[in-house]
Amino acid sequence: MKIRNVRLFLGKSFVPGGIVFDQIIREAGPQVRPEAEAIDGGGCLLIPGLVDIHTHAAVGEDASDGRPEGLEKMARYYAAGGVTSWCPATMTLPEDALIRAMQAISRVYKKQTGNQSRSGGARIVGINLEGPFLSLARCGAQNPAFLKAPDPDLFDRLNEASGGLIRLVTVAPELPGAMDFIRRVRHKCTVSLGHTDADYDSCMAAFEAGASHVTHLFNAMTPPGHRAPGLPAAAFDSGVSVELITDGQHIHPAMVRLAFSLFRDRLALISDSLACAGMPDGQYRLGGQAVTLLNGRAVLAGTDTLAGSAIHLMDGVKKAAAFGIPLETAVYSATALPAKVIGMDACIGSLEPGKAADFVLLTPDLSVKAVYIDGKPVTEA
Repeated sequence: MKIRNVRLFLGKSFVPGGIVFDQIIREAGPQVRPEAEAIDGGGCLLIPGLVDIHTHAAVGEDASDGRPEGLEKMARYYAAGGVTSWCPATMTLPEDALIRAMQAISRVYKKQTGNQSRSGGARIVGINLEGPFLSLARCGAQNPAFLKAPDPDLFDRLNEASGGLIRLVTVAPELPGAMDFIRRVRHKCTVSLGHTDADYDSCMAAFEAGASHVTHLFNAMTPPGHRAPGLPAAAFDSGVSVELITDGQHIHPAMVRLAFSLFRDRLALISDSLACAGMPDGQYRLGGQAVTLLNGRAVLAGTDTLAGSAIHLMDGVKKAAAFGIPLETAVYSATALPAKVIGMDACIGSLEPGKAADFVLLTPDLSVKAVYIDGKPVTEA
């Protein structure tokens, strides 16, 4: 199949051209082989499918609940908006609850990779284990009752229950045993620093030990100061990747612009979405805790503590562009870079021949016109 007359996102820029594909991309560029039954893209933007490596929940469902049907409902919601690959992110919970979540995610993953019907949903490409190895001082919306010191044996039990699907784990480097944890786990998945009160030197030591990413930059960490630069400065100096929530609630637009100017192509956009994403204002739950959504702001019920976002990752791309980030930069940060963070960039994240035919057609006003996964349209406007 071929789509012509589009502006393709190749590398880090848009070029006029077309794409030839079946289940994978065969050609993409200004000059592709002619095909009589090519689809006219009408001058739309054609970008890789978005890759959301940090999303907890949506449409009333939660990845931590251990419900395969809930995960499939979430996957359909993500796909409809342009996310074609995602990592369910779990919360800080007791081990038995996390085991159930791992097993449920693994079941859906196996169903998807077994060539069974995806029911129009985005593919699961891994698991983001955000808790429980986090700091009490910066636990945010994570349940403090279930926090644990970094434990590589617990990590291994959870990873085994998932079938080896954990792609990302967050750890607070100041906790006892954190450095040993990082050294033992870094070869099994990407280790991220976050939910931490650690100072600059501790963070640099953790990066030297093998951590290579930062969980939701600026949130749930010590703010950078001119004499106490903390994790943000350590991340900048060490050359690691970071992630950012651009919902307009977690980060001021000026700080979004600052983060992009500092980290450039090392910054991944995430949704960090909750069950209230895609839902009206009201009461929801996150990892067993009550959350209130009002006017786009999701907080732990009865507090002013942000609990995550209510956006789809495509909303984050649009908001980043509205904040002054070049669209090309925002698209790269939601596609190629997150795929690289979880070690999946050989398969997804860009429109290179040989990669999965996952892409999105956008109108000039950035509305989603069509979404393709494995070369098949899962939604068309």
